[in-house]
Amino acid sequence: MAHNEVDVWMGRYDNPMREVVERVRRIMLNADDRVEECIKWQAPTFTYRGNIASFYPKAKNHATLMFHQGALIPGTFPHLLGAGDTSRSMQFVSIAEAEERREELTAIVKAWIALRDAAAE
Repeated sequence: MAHNEVDVWMGRYDNPMREVVERVRRIMLNADDRVEECIKWQAPTFTYRGNIASFYPKAKNHATLMFHQGALIPGTFPHLLGAGDTSRSMQFVSIAEAEERREELTAIVKAWIALRDAAAE
């Protein structure tokens, strides 16, 4: 099986939140087949017609996913944090918490894709 650059990065990721990051990664990739991943800013980043979100790799007490233009994503998402005019973030302290937020994460990804598709028309 060929490994992509994120698999290689994850293999080297020495962090107590590694398994939580991996679970959130799988949720993001399974949210929609069009979501891709790469390494940007020295961290796993999810993309679809632009950057969706990147992990903050240095956090050790939680996994944090930063949605680069989260303020633009239509909908109400109770675990999407931030009040600025651009980014939003979501934190996960455990695999169980990531699973509890699977539907919300999937809805965020689908809302982003719909927004980007509408902008492309």
